[in-house]
Amino acid sequence: MDVFSLIVDLRLCSAPSTKPSPCTPLPPITEVLSALQRQLIGSADGTSDRCSLIGGLEQLFHAADPDWLFAPGNHSWAELQAVVHALIGCAAVPLCEDECASVSTVVNQNTLHYAAAVSSALSALLRILGKRQESHTLLPVLTPPIIVFAVSHQKCVEAALHLQEALLSAGCWTDSAHMLQDRGILGKVLDLLQPQLTRDTWWRCEATKKVFTWTLLQVTGPSLSPLLPRLLPPSLLFNDDYRAENCVMGVVCLHHIVLNMAAADLLHFNRAELIYQAVFKHLHNSESTVLQVVLPCLFDILLVLEPVPSSSALSSSRRKPCRHDDVLHLLLTHMEVEPKVSLRRIYASALPYLITRMGVCVCRHLQRVLRVLLSYLQVRDGPEETNTLSMLRALQELCRVAWPRMQPRAQAFLRPLLILLIDVSSNSELDVSVRRRLMEETLTAVRLLDVCSHGRIQSLLLQLDSSVCSSEVLGHLATVSMAMDR
Repeated sequence: MDVFSLIVDLRLCSAPSTKPSPCTPLPPITEVLSALQRQLIGSADGTSDRCSLIGGLEQLFHAADPDWLFAPGNHSWAELQAVVHALIGCAAVPLCEDECASVSTVVNQNTLHYAAAVSSALSALLRILGKRQESHTLLPVLTPPIIVFAVSHQKCVEAALHLQEALLSAGCWTDSAHMLQDRGILGKVLDLLQPQLTRDTWWRCEATKKVFTWTLLQVTGPSLSPLLPRLLPPSLLFNDDYRAENCVMGVVCLHHIVLNMAAADLLHFNRAELIYQAVFKHLHNSESTVLQVVLPCLFDILLVLEPVPSSSALSSSRRKPCRHDDVLHLLLTHMEVEPKVSLRRIYASALPYLITRMGVCVCRHLQRVLRVLLSYLQVRDGPEETNTLSMLRALQELCRVAWPRMQPRAQAFLRPLLILLIDVSSNSELDVSVRRRLMEETLTAVRLLDVCSHGRIQSLLLQLDSSVCSSEVLGHLATVSMAMDR
């Protein structure tokens, strides 16, 4: 069947004319769709025939009478669904031959060209379908494969983005989350992805990983709970991969699951412990991109597994070490020996939060925490002074939660804090906002140390004069002393 001669007949039949013109009887839509499906599947890759066939199909959608195109009957709709699958197959992302291949190496120019043409053809179909009553029946069937196709190419082909917009418009959905949660579409998308998400095949298709991650991150709340057994295994597969980008993808998926699942669902079948163990091992990873996503996920899954240690600090019985202790112990171990600035900043940013979470129970690790704080406060880390600010906040939290144990150690911190004040005041290269923050955080730490030492710090500050530090520093310290007196 020649699709272009059919388009001419369709235009002749639909064109307004004052004189009646002979119109060739149109074949049944099922026959047309079946023939088009065979031609799409049989068209050779890299030839102009495939491109012209896809373009002709788009013209067919534009020129056809909707009543003829969407003829009632389950058989015709099944044929239309088969044509959509054949269209998408023309622009399928090739499979990787080895685990080291990336999307850019497997997606060639022909695939991108076909993807643009297929996106345009499907957009034309959706614009017509959105105006028909049949959309309530057809859209839930056509949407899953179209979602998989559009997301697979959304970063490569601009037409794929327009296809997503046409899909949302056809279904009257407000956004992607609304679409996925409507009429079980999310489960149907996972059905399409499932064959390629096994342990032996998931790495062969970069598009499948991208679609799975995008789909999971779109949906929040209780809609994910029934699908947890299908969402967790692929996320763990990504998490266990040796490549950093896949580890990041897996941890992000696991963190999203933790944030949007009820604690009871995560504790069922010991899933929370499984997630914790899978993420905890990445604390040994030396990639900063991985650690940036690992620590927030780890802190959130700990809240599911056990109560915050600070909440059990008043218990009369001796507290046993818990997972929070394990995380803090390993974090301090890495902080003591880590030479990379990027990793030191990540560790330093997590320490204040973890000290707050531990509460007075941090005293079990107090010697190591103090050693790390003193070490980091003595090293400058660049124009933003990220490490220094994090260590100052950690010292403040330590004074608040473990103040009885800080009294004999307060004087040991006074010297590095005064040196920091002098360095900051004399460093003209620092940004004004950074200097102000450093001054404020340092003076706050001095004030808290004085409270812990019952005024001993204040008596030492009174011994300072202009021979030791600048007038600017003396002015700030005088302000602190006045506040202490009040």
